[in-house]
Order: sequence, then C-alpha cells, then structure tokens
Amino acid sequence: MAEQAKITDEMIAATVFKLLSEDPRFKVTEAEIRGNTYRVFENAPASLADLFAASAAEYGDKEFLIFQDERLSFREIWSRACRLANALKNELGVKQGDVVAIAMRNYPEFCISYMAIIALGGIVAPLNAWWKADELKYALNDCGAKTTIVDKRRLEYILPIKDELDLTLILAREDGDGADYRYEDLLGNSADDRRPPCEIAHDDDFSIVYTSGSTGNPKGVILTHRGAISTLMSWGFLGEILTDLRGGVSIFGDDPGVLLAIPLFHVTGSHAIFMLSYVIGRRLVMMYRWDASDAVELIRREKLTNFTGVPTQSFELAQAVGDDGLPTLVDLNAGGAKRPAEHVKLIEEKFENGRPSSGYGLSETNALGAIISLDHYQEMPNAAGRPVPPLTDIKIFDGDNEVSVGEVGEVCIRTPGNFRGYLNLPEETEKAITPDGWFRTGDLGKMDERGFLYIVDRIKELIIRGGENVSCLEVENRAYVHDCVAEAAAFSVPDDVLGERVGLVVRAKDGTEIEAAALREFMGAGLAGFKTPERIWISPAPLPRLATGKFDKISIKKIALSQPPHLAV
Repeated sequence: MAEQAKITDEMIAATVFKLLSEDPRFKVTEAEIRGNTYRVFENAPASLADLFAASAAEYGDKEFLIFQDERLSFREIWSRACRLANALKNELGVKQGDVVAIAMRNYPEFCISYMAIIALGGIVAPLNAWWKADELKYALNDCGAKTTIVDKRRLEYILPIKDELDLTLILAREDGDGADYRYEDLLGNSADDRRPPCEIAHDDDFSIVYTSGSTGNPKGVILTHRGAISTLMSWGFLGEILTDLRGGVSIFGDDPGVLLAIPLFHVTGSHAIFMLSYVIGRRLVMMYRWDASDAVELIRREKLTNFTGVPTQSFELAQAVGDDGLPTLVDLNAGGAKRPAEHVKLIEEKFENGRPSSGYGLSETNALGAIISLDHYQEMPNAAGRPVPPLTDIKIFDGDNEVSVGEVGEVCIRTPGNFRGYLNLPEETEKAITPDGWFRTGDLGKMDERGFLYIVDRIKELIIRGGENVSCLEVENRAYVHDCVAEAAAFSVPDDVLGERVGLVVRAKDGTEIEAAALREFMGAGLAGFKTPERIWISPAPLPRLATGKFDKISIKKIALSQPPHLAV
C-alpha cells in the first residue's frame, strides 16, 4: 500500500471546525427532545420521507439497487415505494402511525416496502428473517402489526397464527398459498407515484427494531425520524472529514458502490448500508446469500468502493481475494462486533487501496456511536474509536457518576440518535435511559486521554455471535422446555472466526439422561439457528450458585472451558 501522510489529532480538529463553520448542511443548533436539550442539525429535513424524496430528485436515473439481473434507479425505487404506499393506504386502509411488519430475507422488495411504510407515515417493524414461528409470533403480537409483508418462507411460519393475530399478509416475489395480497399486484394496480399527503414531525416514530437483551424475549426498540436522520447526517459529516484528511480522496470512492451482505433487519444493514447509500448517491449491490468468493466477483464486476459487514466477512474476503486484489475498494468497515487485531493488520496488507475501519453503535442509538479508521485503527486496533462528530457524546459511568480517564465503567451514549424507549417495557426503558438523556449500553469500557473508547466486557448477559445478539436467558428458557433438563446455563464461548459462539451447560433431572446432539436438535426446533448452542456440556453435578441463589456464571464458564464439550459443531 502506498505511503500516506500521518493524520494528527490537530488535523482532525481543524477539519471538523472548518466544516461546522462553512458548510450549512451541518450547521449545529440545540433542540429539546423528550424533555432534554441536545445538539442537532439545524437544517436537517423533518422526516426520512423528505430525505428520500430529495435523493430521488437529486440522483434521478442513476443506478441505485442491483440484485442479480435487476437494476433499479434512485427515481424508480422511490416511485415504486410511493406507489406501494398509496396501495397500502387505499387498498388496505393503512394509515399514518400504523405499524407494518416486514418479514423476509434481503430482496429489493424489502427496501421498497421499508421506504413505502415510511412514506405514508407508518412505522416499519423489520423482523429477523432467521427467526422461527414462536419468535415471529411474539414480535408480531408485541408490535401490534396487522399488515405484514413476507416472502415464502416467512409466510409458511406465520400462516398458522394468521387468524389468531388477525393478520393481513402480502406475499412478495415468490409464489405461495395463503396470503391475502401479492406485492406485485398491489404495485401493478397502483399508478399514483406521488407521496401520500401526511405531515411527519421530527420526533415521530419511524421504526421498531427488535434486539436481544438480557430478558428472555426480544425487545422492540422504538426509533424516530430525527434519530435516524441524525445518524445518517453524522455519517455524511464524517465522510466529508475523512475525504478532506485523505487529500480529497472520498471514503466512498469516485463512483460509490457498496456490497449489501448483511441482513436489512439490523440497523447496520438498514442504516449504514441501505439508507446511507440512498442519501449519498451510492450504488447498492445486494447478495442473495453470503459467499466470500461470490462477493469478490461482485466487487470486481461492479467496481465497488465500500464493504461493510461483520468482522468474519471482511476476514473471509481477505482470504478469498487472491493475488489480483480488489483495487476499487477504499474502505472495509466492520460493525456488530470487535474485529481481532490481527484481522486489522491483514486487511491493511491485503488490499491495495482499501483501508479497514470499524464502528460501534447499537440498535438503541440508530447505530450511532464511535468510529475508528485510517492511521488510528492501525495504531489502536483494540479501540472502538472516538464519538462520531458533531452530535454524539460518550462517557463512562459508575452508577450515576462519571469515572476518571482509564477507569472501567458502563459505556453511556447521549445523542439525538438515541431511541425513544423499549416498546411495552416502561421499566426496562427507565433502567436504560437516565433522566438527563444518557443511554446505558450495558457494555463495560474505558476512555483514554485522547478520547478513544475501549470496550472491555459487558454487563448484560448477551452473546454476540458474528454480530448477532443472543440472549442467554432465551437460550436457557428453551433448554428448560426439554423434559430432562434440571439446570441450564448459557454463556459465550470465545471463537477466532465469529468472535463468540453459544455455549450451554446442562444438568439432567434425577433418573434421566441427556444426549447432547439430541438436545441441540430439540433446541434448534424452537430457536433461530444463530441462537442454538454450538458447544454443549453435560454436568454430572449441580451447577455452582452464588449466595443470592443465582448461577455463578463466571465459575460455570471457567469450569466448562477447561474441558472438552460433549458436543461441538
């Protein structure tokens, strides 16, 4: 890789100041949001629908979405979204404020449906496409969506509960029986591609995203238009900073293009790849299924400039690229989990022009948080980065008190990108958001004297497997459904490829026996694949407990990892 001038903190500060003072797009003011005052972009549009309409007008017939043999322009995507929005309103009676769910794998119809729901002032609930029937039922009941746009596989899962939940199902792309409408028919019969008239306010809700937490069921994270726009514009601001620091070389490339190889039901997919691409005029190439060799071929054929995925994907890409390289790539970003330090070095060496970067954010922050890139990432590969300017603050707290530099505490984020609350969970919301607007992430971290954040552990019982959050309690609850399980404790197993895998220790009820492979098969029937334990230990004795009566997870994990599991897949 060509030698580049070292980026100093003084250069970064000067560039930030220049942009804030000279570029009216990024003028910062203050606004009151849910009783607290935040820094906001003064000239931000009121809604995502306004933002989409502006991008459609600006980029027009330029190619936006590429999927297999399909190529759709910015204008065509927005036109279809508005036609579908009018069909939802006029044919199905969906009105502003209604929740509409999307339950499908990555297809162009996902993006169009997402924008359509937003265009009519609805609230989009993108459901995890890896979920099984029970998980889908829980979320649909929780969010109250009566209209759901599905693909064939999700249709099969949802049909048995259709009448119970009084659902109206719209089947997209594929053939299948049991849906009320076909997506193609609704779109084909709707000729009006004007935006449905509605007034959307800055702080109106736009999405409910489900994330696994320490509770046994997924939590619905309520996101607002201002929150998402604050994130998208902050990333645009960051892009301008990095372009200036790189001597005019855009972080998005001269002909921006990005590969979509992660699910759209996560904020990294929906925000950092899909919506950001639409806002900045970047082509989006959608993969049907992740395969590193196919990814290399697509990047070369479409001359893509950006790659964003979980750490394992960029590592597999580096292994699959061969000697010809991927010269059009300028940035390889990782999100969802920490990238191992050796991967950072490998990517820097492997790609001629592409440099690694990493972001830290959560569903609760619209993915806004910290970023690290350029020279800093090579110097400090274990850091999560600095807060994304100019709206985000990150501090480390011990209880209600901020700790000193270098001390470990809970990572807390304050930004207009923060969520409004957890759906139907007022107590969880109160625990997560302080009265003055700080979001308690549940991650343990520390800040160094230069303002770089390091994540060192987590408070909440979560396993992060390849970027997917897995609730330990949810895994344990499924284990207890088995007739022979007396005790169960789930925990993270360190893994070089995925970061963490799902581990489980169980003890059988007296007079019974548990066969590890059969237990895994049983658990997989009721859990999404990424939640199903991959390492299982059968304990001959009761599991150790603390004085409170709770399992001593630290001891259980230590003992289990000291010996081979009874099952490893």
